[in-house]
Amino acid sequence: MIRFAYLGSGSKGNAAVVSTGGTTILLDCGLGLRETEQRLERLGLRAEELSGILVTHEHADHIAGVAPLAQRYRLPVWITAGSVAGWKEPPRELIRRINPHDPFRIGELQVRPYPVPHDAREPCQFVFGDGRFRLGVLTDAGSVTAHMRRVLSGCDALLLEFNHELEMLRQGPYPPPLKRRVAGDHGHLSNAQAADLLASLDRSRLQHLVLTHISETNNTPQHALRAAAGVLNGTPEWLTCAHQQDGLAWRELR
Repeated sequence: MIRFAYLGSGSKGNAAVVSTGGTTILLDCGLGLRETEQRLERLGLRAEELSGILVTHEHADHIAGVAPLAQRYRLPVWITAGSVAGWKEPPRELIRRINPHDPFRIGELQVRPYPVPHDAREPCQFVFGDGRFRLGVLTDAGSVTAHMRRVLSGCDALLLEFNHELEMLRQGPYPPPLKRRVAGDHGHLSNAQAADLLASLDRSRLQHLVLTHISETNNTPQHALRAAAGVLNGTPEWLTCAHQQDGLAWRELR
């Protein structure tokens, strides 16, 4: 069985939890130390129960809370060499460098990293497995590659970025350079891009689809859900959104 949940998802801080058997990892931590501890408690977890922290890339909304949490609880941090190079003050004694092309294990959890186009030093996303189920995660990418489609196809659950509604971004308050960055090939996926990716995947095993990293300025959960529902030909009960404040309660693959 694989369980997963979100502490928070969005530009103000991202953190997810993935667990199987006796292994529980935190995927990114863009929240403050106390906030992270409180939101873990909300899920019935204590930080000292974590097996470690896995990092997608060095942007603050994904990494700001990693060092304080890791140092307080002596947690190993799995991260690419490029992301470490882009990190101002990494807890070097706790770093475990990974190659974004090489699968590895954290306890009972199988981890398959894969590279993505995003404006960071060496960003990657992950597919998790326990030998029976596969959980695919894609939270920060500006475009979709054939390799991404192959890796994410056939998953039992997907945590998939639906960042912005393009017209809302165009008409919104962001300055032009930031609009170009978000909409660029190394920015974030729009609802339409994410829906196109979803449509191209083998969804025959899919039991959970969670829409993540939804912009509070340039999107709404309703816009994102509508785009996903168009691919799924409806709104199944297992389609939902992860939120910035409320995160996402535990979900299970079994």
